[in-house]
Amino acid sequence: MPDRKTTKRSDPTVPRMAGGSVHVSVAGEIGLRIVRGDYPPGTILPNEAKWSEMFNVSRSAVREAIKMLMAKGLLASRPKIGSWVEPKERWNLLDRDVLGWYAASPDREPFLRAVQELRHMIEPEATALAAERRTEEQMIEISRALHEMARATSLQQRTESDARFHIAILRASGNDLLVPLGVLIESALNHLLAHVAREGSSLRHTQKLHERIERSIRLQRPHTARSAVRRALANTDEIIAGRSR
Repeated sequence: MPDRKTTKRSDPTVPRMAGGSVHVSVAGEIGLRIVRGDYPPGTILPNEAKWSEMFNVSRSAVREAIKMLMAKGLLASRPKIGSWVEPKERWNLLDRDVLGWYAASPDREPFLRAVQELRHMIEPEATALAAERRTEEQMIEISRALHEMARATSLQQRTESDARFHIAILRASGNDLLVPLGVLIESALNHLLAHVAREGSSLRHTQKLHERIERSIRLQRPHTARSAVRRALANTDEIIAGRSR
């Protein structure tokens, strides 16, 4: 069914959605509303016809969007009842889209703290393993990301390079279970690093902290690498804590 052309009764706060990924855009808008608390767990959502009217899209696009959200654990559906929001513990919180919706929500401090807690649990030991196990090719990837951070001319370039630096270290750890985790948290890490940069952290100081990490891995000093990562994480912790006060 083609998308409706009239915008007469569509939600004025929602932009017109068009193109081959209409259902992805619809899923993103509904998912963001769920994650930020507009629709708490247990809420019965509007039916297909209402969503179609609200977003000015076809009912088939809404149907595909609901399927996407069900696959991510945010929704469940039953005939004659409709779709409802699942309890938070059933959400796939490591899904890239779900993480992105969390990062885009207005009240992001709890999200940032959760990302930091995850990093504290993973990155020091992963970095120590990288110092022991990294290959020459992996070391080149880590060093390249560091150099791109230093040469970045925009916030976006810098945060993307920063994220690549940390993801490259996870790959160099040699633990296959960390690799998909790194990819899944990449979007969240991008939002976190951009937030930190916007809060006025010293780019020069941050760069030096990363240089210490890179040098420790290059010299294959796991204990020094572990400590260097903890210092970098502590620096981020202080910035997040300062913003929340």
